[in-house]
Amino acid sequence: MKRVEEDGMSDEMALLVADVYEAAGLLRRSGEAIAATEGQTQARWQLLSVASGEPLTVPQAARRLGIARQGVQRVAHDLVGEELAAFEANPDHKGSPLLVLTPAGRHTLERITARATAVHEELAGDIRPDEIGAARELLRRVIDRVRGHEEAREAR
Repeated sequence: MKRVEEDGMSDEMALLVADVYEAAGLLRRSGEAIAATEGQTQARWQLLSVASGEPLTVPQAARRLGIARQGVQRVAHDLVGEELAAFEANPDHKGSPLLVLTPAGRHTLERITARATAVHEELAGDIRPDEIGAARELLRRVIDRVRGHEEAREAR
């Protein structure tokens, strides 16, 4: 039989999970609105951001984003079609070109990021930086535990 404290912890964890899903949905909608101001989608914004560092293959970008390669491939082709990105030869793998941003892609990403920064500052409002840091630290711990749980489940 579970102790009362354990039941309370389980309830609190369930509520935290529900809050995270609610926040994710709200932030996703906010991100879509921010990206839309530049004629983009959040998926395109995310791929522009991931590809803004070093050139990546589509599978590498998909792994970084934690989503299916096929979806990233479609978005990459959309970005290339809009001349916001280009595929370049990959010296390590001829069949998997590297996705790189064009100057127009970098400019679009900079404009979206500037809008996002303004929204984030507004959202932070009167929340102190140390409170945000503590929330991030707790969320990272939860993420690490979920990953560990997934890995243990997959190992079985």
